[in-house]
Amino acid sequence: MDIRTVTPRYSVTPQIAPEDIGAIKAAGFTKVICNRPDAENPPELQAAAMEQAVKAEGLDFVSIPLTHQTMTPENITLQEEAVASAEGPVLAYCASGTRCTVIWSLARAAEGMSADEILKTAADAGYDLSGLRPRLEQG
Repeated sequence: MDIRTVTPRYSVTPQIAPEDIGAIKAAGFTKVICNRPDAENPPELQAAAMEQAVKAEGLDFVSIPLTHQTMTPENITLQEEAVASAEGPVLAYCASGTRCTVIWSLARAAEGMSADEILKTAADAGYDLSGLRPRLEQG
């Protein structure tokens, strides 16, 4: 696993597997958010299988599949609500962690955080979202 901290409450990672869940729990995460559409994964890594593995470890699980086309205000709100309702730190995953970071960035822009601050935070976590600057500046 390549867990990258975006904020103390929100971290991202590339695709996880059922055998990773014990380590995720041991790292202190209380909720896992899947941002990867099932069409990108074999059955053993699709949301239903991952939900079963996550819940078996006593963690919460939410699936909000994201693509470029589904980075909508509604999905941004769903992601934010999933994070806000967590009892502790949240780990979101997709193919590389980029989509999870993008949706976090779009939520911060909507709240009024500056594009410079958003891009620096993402870069500090290892994600270059500089191509997103125009959208972030729109708020």
